[in-house]
Amino acid sequence: MSIDAVLSRISEIQTQIQALQSGMPGASAASPTAGTAASSTAFADALATATGTATGSTTGTPTAAAPTPAGSAGVSTATSVDAGAGTIATGSGATGADVVADAKKYLGVPYVFGGTTTSGMDCSGLVQTVFKDLGVKMPRVVPDQADMGVAVPSLAQAQPGDLIIPKGEGHIVIYVGDGKVLHAPHPGKDVRIVDNWLKDSDIQTIRRIVPAQKAAVPAASGAGTDLQTAALMSLMQSGSAA
Repeated sequence: MSIDAVLSRISEIQTQIQALQSGMPGASAASPTAGTAASSTAFADALATATGTATGSTTGTPTAAAPTPAGSAGVSTATSVDAGAGTIATGSGATGADVVADAKKYLGVPYVFGGTTTSGMDCSGLVQTVFKDLGVKMPRVVPDQADMGVAVPSLAQAQPGDLIIPKGEGHIVIYVGDGKVLHAPHPGKDVRIVDNWLKDSDIQTIRRIVPAQKAAVPAASGAGTDLQTAALMSLMQSGSAA
């Protein structure tokens, strides 16, 4: 089936859908012509993608996939967001698993007081650098970092990527899960993963800076969506048989 035939058929099906929707409660009063044109374009794009015939606007040349954005742990750092007190930083798209994955890049880096690079870093420098990699701006020192994000009630509720600050706020570690933490200990040591030695009674606060995991995307619903999906599937099948 040619693209012109597909587009023509899409337009016909969309007109039928528009007519059906107009008789449903709560149907939109928007212009049928505008809705048909927009939906036809969407159908064409979806069909082209599904059948491997994606084209540019007029040339028929396959559209190249967009390059994967640079950034640690597969997270784009194109937009940077500030960590905040009492709130989760969601704008970067990073999760607790990304925090752990990025922090592991620095295993073996020597402890250097005040350091924030692979030449050397201290505990808060490690935390700041990891979140910077993921597009989240964090304060530089432990007492300020201890105010960011939301409080986690206890170790039992801690998730990978959470920050644990002992009483006195003289140190900070990253919880990696399974009773282990990642941190930059002290001079003479390097960034490492160790068994968590802290008990709830030793802890000043546990902070969650980014979501523990990605939010689930709700499934599309509604009669109009079901009709459009059925129409698209029908076109794909007829196109394959042509």
